[in-house]
Amino acid sequence: MQNSKLVLLDNSQETLNQYRDYFTATKNYDVLVATGDGAEGLKVILSEKPDVVVMNLTLEGVDGFGILDEVRKAALNVDFVVTGSFANDSIIHRVMEKGAKYYLLKPVATDVVEARVKELIAERNIFSFDATREIKRVISLDEKISSIFISVGIPPHIKGYNYLREGIKMAVHEPSVINNVTKVLYPQIADKYDTSPSKVERAIRHAIEVAWNRGRVDAINAVFGIRVYIGNEKPTNSEFIALVADKLILESYRT
Repeated sequence: MQNSKLVLLDNSQETLNQYRDYFTATKNYDVLVATGDGAEGLKVILSEKPDVVVMNLTLEGVDGFGILDEVRKAALNVDFVVTGSFANDSIIHRVMEKGAKYYLLKPVATDVVEARVKELIAERNIFSFDATREIKRVISLDEKISSIFISVGIPPHIKGYNYLREGIKMAVHEPSVINNVTKVLYPQIADKYDTSPSKVERAIRHAIEVAWNRGRVDAINAVFGIRVYIGNEKPTNSEFIALVADKLILESYRT
């Protein structure tokens, strides 16, 4: 199998060294460049078209936002794992809107970064049968879910974010799964992330509670276009997944 092509961009030479040594040692990746120079990194991205870019927002020359903008303009099929020291919702929202698949809050372990890279590469391999239109639909679904999460106040760096996103994607693809959350949805997510169904259930519940604890009820009601919840009333995991999935299905984001 051909190695996956990576570009590593970070303003910390120590971090770059850790990333480069780690990914090179696995023998599954070709590191095209590891640099803190955003302009140099962008040049390599545009010419070599890597599979995944692991990128800090703070770079010399061209920052992470500029790179995301240029790659979007070039319409390249490149996935981004963005790292940053900013927990500000508006910054995270901008990153996800510009096409990043993950935003990881520093400090973050290198094996966690690789886990996100592996997920993105696995998705690319699934849709590598020259189905560009289908890939774009999957990307649109991911981006739409991420946008909803940011709007309601679910931060990308908590475990429940990824579990909840996966559950919603399953419900969009097969709505009946919402009736088998405990026996089907949680176990399938657990298998994908190498964890237990009970941990998936707790992490998803925590993600939903975070949104409510941030007082985003008005934003939540605005997302769904109706007054769904009032005050401290919180939906169950299955209710929240069903609400978001129904919204996406109605907006034709079916995978």
